[in-house]
Amino acid sequence: MSGTIGSNILSHSGTVAETAAGLNWVSDVVTASTVTVESGNGYWINTTSNACTITLPASAEAGDNIVIVDFARTWGTNNVTLDSNGLNFQGNSDVYENTYSTNGQSVNLIYSDATKGWIPLEDDVVADEPDPPPTQRAILGYGRNQSNDKVNTSNLINSSGVVGSDVTGVGTARRSLGAVSYGGDKAIFGYGLTDSRVSMTNLVNNSGVVGSDVSGVGTARSGLGTTTYGTTGQAMFAYGENASSAKVTTRNLVNSSGVVASDSSGAGTARQVLAGNAYGVGLGIFAFGNAGGGVSNLVSFTGVIATDTSAVGTSRAALGAAGYGTGLAIFAFGEAAGSDFTNVSNKVSFTGVVASDTTGVGTGRNSVAAASYGGDKAIFSGGELANGNKVGMTNLVSNTGVVASDVSAVATGREAAAASGYSYSA
Repeated sequence: MSGTIGSNILSHSGTVAETAAGLNWVSDVVTASTVTVESGNGYWINTTSNACTITLPASAEAGDNIVIVDFARTWGTNNVTLDSNGLNFQGNSDVYENTYSTNGQSVNLIYSDATKGWIPLEDDVVADEPDPPPTQRAILGYGRNQSNDKVNTSNLINSSGVVGSDVTGVGTARRSLGAVSYGGDKAIFGYGLTDSRVSMTNLVNNSGVVGSDVSGVGTARSGLGTTTYGTTGQAMFAYGENASSAKVTTRNLVNSSGVVASDSSGAGTARQVLAGNAYGVGLGIFAFGNAGGGVSNLVSFTGVIATDTSAVGTSRAALGAAGYGTGLAIFAFGEAAGSDFTNVSNKVSFTGVVASDTTGVGTGRNSVAAASYGGDKAIFSGGELANGNKVGMTNLVSNTGVVASDVSAVATGREAAAASGYSYSA
């Protein structure tokens, strides 16, 4: 008989009941890319050759226990992702991604109840929040067309990078504005240039519907950059050119409900027509721009902008930036010195390091818009050619950061539009 015998204080005779003898450790080491686990078991997960997605049980009771262990100390290279299979994980629904990426890590999971679901009783990053899933779709909006008219037209981009036809605009027509995701699966257009600089915003819901104008908060300006930061849906507008044509470092934080905060101080070189994007986990970066050369500024997990990092790559303005892969970003296109409408790109590593120029693909142009789509890919859209023509062509970026050749335009050709990801659903 196996089990634990409790104290028999009263010296009762009879049969001693068996109690659980602990977890059943599954002897076969898991090397597959997917595995479904059961309560009451411990598992050795070997990700030497590939990442692994672990599907938790579809039903559980309070006290159910599962342990997973990094068998070969390779989770830092090939991550383990937990699919909570319809149940909550640390109070978040199963659309959230629960990734473990530390070599030598082990995770001891206990099921609590329907509200909090699975909770790590022990792991070395218990305090970390799960990362929201990446956005799958994108939206392109506003800008200036071939007749130099400002427009409020929008175009939805599906999870395969296909651009939809023009949608009749909502909100004030303008150009040189910013767009960024907030709340994980929604977007916001903000600021820009009509006949003057404005600070209005337009929210986009997770179905891609653009809302009417919302009275602005903060300094009216154009040519600003955007990025997300943190892991709970925060975003930021920063830099730009104000009503006095002065370049500024001002930033405005956006909370997970899309509410824009008042001005706060930025950092680094004041400039406009720069670009920004997230990188790593909960971090952001602004780079390039007019009067800023090729400098970059990193953004912390709490939305604090750091001082300048020395320039890397061709100094240029009116470029775009978007995320690709896992925690990576890319800056591309723009106008360099001497009206050089370039197509070079610069990748950003998981740690925020900007790489040197990559030889360009596609038509060189400036005032492009860019966004992520399909979870791990990116798209650059539109822009202005050196001869002044406005174009609607796009260039897709793979999940390894390879920029593809031009795709014929679907959207009305325009420059100085803005784009952002939205929607968790493909």
